[in-house]
Amino acid sequence: MSLDAALGIASSGLMAVQRALAQASANVGNAQTPGYTAKTVQQQARSLDGQPAGVLTGVAQRAVDLAVVAQIGASTSDQAAATLRERLLQGVQDAYGTVSGADSNSSLADDINTLRSAFITLQGSPQDTGAQRNAITAARAVATDFNQVGQAVTKARQQAQDGMVQQVAAANAALRSIGGLNRQIQHAQIQGQSTANLEDQRDQAVQTLAASIAVKVIRQSDGNMLVLSQGGAMLPTDPNRDTLAITPATVGPNAYYGPAGSLPGVMMGGVDVTRQMTGGALGSAIELRDTTLPRTQAEADSAAGQLAYRFDQEGLTLFTAPAGTVPDMAQPYTIGGQLGFASAIQVNAAVVGNPTLVRDGTRSVSIAGGGVTNFTPNPPGGPAAFAGLIDNVVNFTFGTQAATGTGWASIATTGLGPDGTLSSTINPAVSVQDYAATVESVHSADAAAAGTAKDLAAGLLATLQQRFNTQSGVSVDNEMTVMIQLQQAYAANAKVVGAVQSMWDALLGTVQ
Repeated sequence: MSLDAALGIASSGLMAVQRALAQASANVGNAQTPGYTAKTVQQQARSLDGQPAGVLTGVAQRAVDLAVVAQIGASTSDQAAATLRERLLQGVQDAYGTVSGADSNSSLADDINTLRSAFITLQGSPQDTGAQRNAITAARAVATDFNQVGQAVTKARQQAQDGMVQQVAAANAALRSIGGLNRQIQHAQIQGQSTANLEDQRDQAVQTLAASIAVKVIRQSDGNMLVLSQGGAMLPTDPNRDTLAITPATVGPNAYYGPAGSLPGVMMGGVDVTRQMTGGALGSAIELRDTTLPRTQAEADSAAGQLAYRFDQEGLTLFTAPAGTVPDMAQPYTIGGQLGFASAIQVNAAVVGNPTLVRDGTRSVSIAGGGVTNFTPNPPGGPAAFAGLIDNVVNFTFGTQAATGTGWASIATTGLGPDGTLSSTINPAVSVQDYAATVESVHSADAAAAGTAKDLAAGLLATLQQRFNTQSGVSVDNEMTVMIQLQQAYAANAKVVGAVQSMWDALLGTVQ
């Protein structure tokens, strides 16, 4: 081997060590940078005509398990979806236990039971004006309970709608970022430059996107990355324009998403892709706005409507809508006055103004006229101990029978929601008291289940992130060990250069 060749080999070794040291320093400096992965400078022995010719140094590369990266994205979507679901459903659950009245911690089921107890007390002394007023007070507490639940559902639906707008904006920002990084990576790849840091940034952008929408990515050999929603939509990644669009909207009990509805969908290039936006916070917000919360509202409406209807059928119009009407539970949910009734239910103003009506009744009922029983109100000046209405209320309104031998119709579980397309998840019930208690229990369980799902997703995400950090993150201890080895290699190559230089000097001296 010639001295020139030896010097060239040693020089290439020095340059390789310098690049490796620079990369190790960059790794240590970015050890706490989110999403940064450890990089290594690839080296390869070079030969020329079968003879050693030094070291070839490649671009910095990263070692990343893409399967783990994909799992982290999926878990990120799951956690974001469950977090939003828990937060919105928790607001509804809280409404069931946040009621006015003597016991501020009582629930809807408790207050309905208190209302029944008030009528049982009144049954023993129908003429007792204090007992009459207590019955009205108990009725007001029940109406307030329903109002708070209905309003909480509407508020949660509005939050879901607003969340959709926010998540579309977040998804657009992430998609634009991915698009810009795609171009940079492709350009760097063409130029033979390292794309490792850019790929780290792009993976971070994908994780950000995953928090909004569950996505799948396809990495192409030219450095480009294609992004698809879990629902199958190809999501453009143009760095200069938004991919998705949605308009703000106000949500009320009657609002719904659909061809004839007033709620907007998620648009992409003029096409409605709402149903393809699944997973993540956006998918969760869509499902909450259009399915879960409208069903929750309908179940609360049905409980409130049944209570008002059954009192009215016995001859006491105790609960009404603000216009004084009572839902017709024999009619479909969307046309029978039930839609939004939980938010609007109130104690009949006529009864509030004349508490003796809880004893005397407000209207006549006849089987011949389609009623569940025969009842005639106690006329003005009638017996102070009149108990016919109170007996009916105690014996039938809260139970399974409308009259002796005649059962109440089962509470509807289909045809629900503002567009009449939803079905209840609650088993059919007959007793309004049992149904209300079940509604409260199921809605509370929904919030609890969302919390459990969030915790599970967070735990899995933490485990996956730890695995990723172990495999691909920066270990400062390892990097310091590498730097010591590189120091030694640098010193060794420097000695070779020094030895070659001494030999050259000796050779020149001999020649001279």
